[in-house]
Amino acid sequence: MNEDRLDAVFQALAHRQRRRLLDMIHANPGCSISELVPQFDMSRIGLMKHLRVLEEADLVLSEKVGRQRQLHFNPVPIQLIHERWTNAFSQFWSSKLTQLKYKLERETSDA
Repeated sequence: MNEDRLDAVFQALAHRQRRRLLDMIHANPGCSISELVPQFDMSRIGLMKHLRVLEEADLVLSEKVGRQRQLHFNPVPIQLIHERWTNAFSQFWSSKLTQLKYKLERETSDA
């Protein structure tokens, strides 16, 4: 994932209303904006702006069905971030824990 895509995902997730919107789309796959508007204290236009940010970060996919757009959560960008950060830190700590294990085993066998 390039840095611009990464920035877009973090920016999208930085806003409380967008996280709430994303949670609602995740819980209700295929929902429409009309179903979501009553759940928020903002105008339809305001909600559409938040939705656009989520779509630009590829966190929400929309599919036009008739006159409505069905919204779906896309977990891939979050998974890519998770893998990038946890793999880097996991490798470091795995190495340290392995070294500790061998050291403790040596001390136990020497005693």
